[in-house]
Amino acid sequence: MRHLPAVDQDVIRLAGDPLFPRLLEQITATGGCAHPVHLTGHTTTRNATTGEILHHYDTRTEPGERLLVRCRNRRASVCPPCSRLHAGDTFHLVRAGLTGGKTIPQQIRERPRLFATLTAPSFGPVHRTTAHRERCHPRRNAGACQHGAPLSCTAAHAETDPHVGQPLCPACYDYTGHVLWHAHAGQLWDRFTRATRRHLATTAGLPQSHFPRHARLSFAKVAEYQRRAAVHVHAVIRLDGPDGPHTPPPPWGTADALTTAVQTAARSAAVRTPYSPALGELTLQWGAQLDARPLRATVDDGNGLADDAVAAYVAKYVTKSATDTSAGADHRLHTLDDINALPATPHIRTLMHTCWRLGSLPELAPLRLHAWTHTLGYRGHILTKSRAYSTTYTALRTERAHHQRGPLPDSPDGTEAQWRYVGSGHTPGAALLAAGIAEDVTRNRDIARAEAPVAT
Repeated sequence: MRHLPAVDQDVIRLAGDPLFPRLLEQITATGGCAHPVHLTGHTTTRNATTGEILHHYDTRTEPGERLLVRCRNRRASVCPPCSRLHAGDTFHLVRAGLTGGKTIPQQIRERPRLFATLTAPSFGPVHRTTAHRERCHPRRNAGACQHGAPLSCTAAHAETDPHVGQPLCPACYDYTGHVLWHAHAGQLWDRFTRATRRHLATTAGLPQSHFPRHARLSFAKVAEYQRRAAVHVHAVIRLDGPDGPHTPPPPWGTADALTTAVQTAARSAAVRTPYSPALGELTLQWGAQLDARPLRATVDDGNGLADDAVAAYVAKYVTKSATDTSAGADHRLHTLDDINALPATPHIRTLMHTCWRLGSLPELAPLRLHAWTHTLGYRGHILTKSRAYSTTYTALRTERAHHQRGPLPDSPDGTEAQWRYVGSGHTPGAALLAAGIAEDVTRNRDIARAEAPVAT
């Protein structure tokens, strides 16, 4: 035994345990989660009237006296099985706000809807991916900047070229503006949505305070890091009546009016940073590149983007990690040594050092830049939505749980539970078993999708 690899030894140890079948059941129930959470405790359900025990469960009868539950991490680099499940939930959450379902009426397909992309402004020229026969930054007689770096680049960069996204001159690049724009991106989005409502109200001849009486703006947005490590936002924006998706918008609430309002708001929205003796006061706005396209109301309508394609795109990106896009780290960094030890490009490392330096300024303390150094100062969630856009992750997970094991008892007041966290992860042997189960789940899903009838 001692000559076998550690993984094989652990598999043999687990297989010899009398509770091994139950361990397999638990790992299967988590879908092969790579980093399950270990809980210990019990739950008891009693009849609320008579006090009779209807159901009792205790982890003392489980392998290791613990219960394994999913980690629910959205990042594919951390847990592929849970990230696929999260992507599926995201797809249905976004799609419900586009086509209806999950308590959302199907009539919303006829509402004004846009798929908008808002970008970060330029903080300095960077090397970019080039198409056929294109060059990166071809400029005749461009010369050099004040730091001696050339202001042009005649190279052709492939998608995998490590130069893509790196500044032509790091000394000229506005790293401070980049970090502070990330730190205020959430506030800038809020200013954008307010400006959109204000422009719609003005166009309709309404006082701004009366807009909620006539219409409601709903959205779902996802943040994406570009190769230059700057966030831009993809958003589904929908115009409803005053009661949300269950009421139609007023006659003046057309797709053209919504498009114009979005374009105007993106150009006018601005946020000022707190005054700093070292930095002054910066005005932050969206970038000049803006894309706002209508969404198709029917399959046969060729004018606009398809609903499912938009939902699939958002779901695919939300599972990516910061390391997938080479734009940060998946975990918090606590010291400067952590930044220096991170396998990152000089551009990313400089952004992190800038975060750390700015985070030490007392006037910028509310931004908590030290805590968000791993995301380059961006403090928002990857996916956010307005309250009335569609369903919630909690509702989707509850519906899935009801489908898998049936509805919960009707007397929640009679349920007593006590749980305690005792660890996470797998032993080497259990990790091998979980990987095999996750692979089987993926294969079965792919087979079922391939054999499913095609909708006509």
